[in-house]
Amino acid sequence: MEHFDVIIVGAGLSGIGAAKHLQDHCPGKRYTILESRTAMGGTWDLFRYPGIRSDSDMHTLGYNFKPWIDDKAIAEGPSIRSYIEDTATENNILPHIRYQQRLEHASWSSADSSWTLTTRNPDTGETSQLSCNFLFMCSGYYSYKQGFTPEFAGRDDFNGTIVHPQHWPEDLDYTGKRVVVIGSGATAVTLVPAMLEGGAAHVTMLQRTPTYMASKPWRDSIANVLRAILPNSWAYAITRWKNTMLQQWVYNKSRNNPESLKKMIMKRVRKAVGPDFDVDTHLTPPYNPWDQRLCLVPDNDFFNVLRDGTADIVTDHIDRFTEKGIALTSGAELEADIIVTATGLNLVVMGEMNMEVDGQPIDLSKTWTYKGLMTTEVPNLVSTFGYINASWTLRSDITAEWVCRVLNHMDATNTQKVVPVIDAAVASAMPQRPWIDDFDSGYMQRMMHAFPMQGDKQPWLNTQDFKKDKKMFREGALDDGSLSFSSTPPAQVEPTRTAA
Repeated sequence: MEHFDVIIVGAGLSGIGAAKHLQDHCPGKRYTILESRTAMGGTWDLFRYPGIRSDSDMHTLGYNFKPWIDDKAIAEGPSIRSYIEDTATENNILPHIRYQQRLEHASWSSADSSWTLTTRNPDTGETSQLSCNFLFMCSGYYSYKQGFTPEFAGRDDFNGTIVHPQHWPEDLDYTGKRVVVIGSGATAVTLVPAMLEGGAAHVTMLQRTPTYMASKPWRDSIANVLRAILPNSWAYAITRWKNTMLQQWVYNKSRNNPESLKKMIMKRVRKAVGPDFDVDTHLTPPYNPWDQRLCLVPDNDFFNVLRDGTADIVTDHIDRFTEKGIALTSGAELEADIIVTATGLNLVVMGEMNMEVDGQPIDLSKTWTYKGLMTTEVPNLVSTFGYINASWTLRSDITAEWVCRVLNHMDATNTQKVVPVIDAAVASAMPQRPWIDDFDSGYMQRMMHAFPMQGDKQPWLNTQDFKKDKKMFREGALDDGSLSFSSTPPAQVEPTRTAA
C-alpha cells in the first residue's frame, strides 16, 4: 500500500492552498491530493450557472500568498478557477493531484499511527487504498452529488423545464423565456440579472422571506490605484487588510448594534430600487443583519433590474406546481417557461466519508470541536471550514499554517499522534452548543445536528473572528493541555524460544 506523510482531500480553493503551505513550511513531507472529480477548482469548477461569481471580494477570498491582480475585485467563476489553476501550476502542485478518487472510508490505527483510506473511482467503481500519518480534509462543506430541493407538490405537472443551479445544463436556452427563480440567497440574486443579460424575457424571484442585500462595486478603486503605484504584493496586502477590517466591522456592528446597521443597509436599498418599489414587503427581512448571510449586489445589478421592471420579486409561499407554473398560497399563479430552484445546498460532514478509530465507528456529533480544527476522539485529522461571516480563504489559509506548525512540532518532539482530549468534568459541565451558532440560515440549521459540538470556552470553541483566530493559530501554544501529542508504542516482539 502506498504511504504518504500527509493526504489532502479536495483540489479546490482550500486544497490547493493547503498544498502550497505544506510545500513552503514542511518541505520534507511527502503528500498527495485526492480529488473526486476530473478537474480541480471545487466550487468554482462545479457551478456553471449564469453569472456565477464570488460573494466576497477576491482580495480576501484570494490566498494570502498570491496577490489577486485582476481589475475586478468581485470575480466571475472562470476567473477564480483560473486563479486556482495558476496557483497549482506555478507551485508544481499538479503532479500531486489524483483525480477521480472519492474518499469513502478512513480508518485510524493507533498501533501504526496511520490512516488507511479507501477511495472509489466514481466512473468505474474501482476501489483502491492508500495510507498516511496525517489526514487534511479540504473537501468543503456541501454535497457535490446534489443540491437541496424541497418536495414541491405537482412538480411532475409542470410542462416547462426545472433546473437546480448546482446542475446547470450546458445547452439550456432561456432566450425570450419567462423564468421564475425560487430562493432569495446569493445564487438567486446572482441569477436574476445574469439571466436577463443573457436574453430572458422576464425573471421573477419567488421568496418566502427577504434577505439583506448590500451593493459593492465590481472594481475596488483603491486596490487598482495601489497596484498602479506599488508592487503587487504590497498593494494586495494593504487591500486585504482594509477589506478584512471592513468585513469584521460590519459583522461586529450586526452583533453589537443591529438596528443601526439595519437602518444603514435599508437606506441604501431604498435609494437603489427607487421610491416606487415595495421595499417593506420584498426587501426588509424580519431578522437582524448577519443572522443569515448578507448578499452582495455588485454595482447594483440586481436592484437595477427591479427598478426598470425587467425583474420582480414575489413574496409568498408555494402551494404547488401547475402545468403553466406555480400556484401560490395567496391564490395567485406565476406562469413560467423555466423554474430555477435556487433553494440551497446539502451540507455534509467530512466529505460524506465513513470514519473509524481503532475499529470503532466515529459519530462526530458526539465529539467536541477543538478550535474548529480538530475533534475529540479523532487523531491526526484537521478539517478546513471557512468563515460564514467573512471570506472562506481567510480561515483556510491560517488553518493550513496551523497544520504545518503541528507537523513540525511532531517532528521536533518525535511524536506521531496528536488528538484533542477533553477532561470528563469539563465536558459534563459545558453547555453543548451548535458547531455554528448564532446563524439561522436553513442550509446550516438542517445539518447542525451532525456536526461536532462546541462549548463555551477555549479551546472548545469554533470562533468566527479572523483577528483572534489569526493570532491563536499562528502564535497560540500547541502544548496547551488539551492537545495531546504521543509516540507510537514499540511493537511487542515475541521472545525467541530455544528447543529443549
